[in-house]
Amino acid sequence: VQLQASGGGLVQAGASLTLTCTASGGTISSSAMSWFRQAPGKVRELVGSIVRSGDTTYYGDFVKDRFTISRDNAKNTVFLQLNELKPEDTGVYFCARHRSGTVVSTTSYDSWGQGTLVTVSS
Repeated sequence: VQLQASGGGLVQAGASLTLTCTASGGTISSSAMSWFRQAPGKVRELVGSIVRSGDTTYYGDFVKDRFTISRDNAKNTVFLQLNELKPEDTGVYFCARHRSGTVVSTTSYDSWGQGTLVTVSS
């Protein structure tokens, strides 16, 4: 399956963005899905995960109720709503399909999108 992430951009602190991850060439409905991010010079970190049914989500500690992950299996799409953005949220955001293992580990995923850049100015 190929994943395409979109929706990034340059925004001011406090703004909101909606990121979209669209899958093609296969289905993501039977897989948990996650969003990661990577800031310049830093390791890739988990932003949030959503189980295949969509009724359970998990977020990194830094999210603090600012972000929401959701999915539409009928459209093979996963979303990440980013609210109250801060300059430290700047980075490339990736969506990924979970294969097995812990969701926080990048090695647990078998498909990655190319990433979409989010830049938050102060």
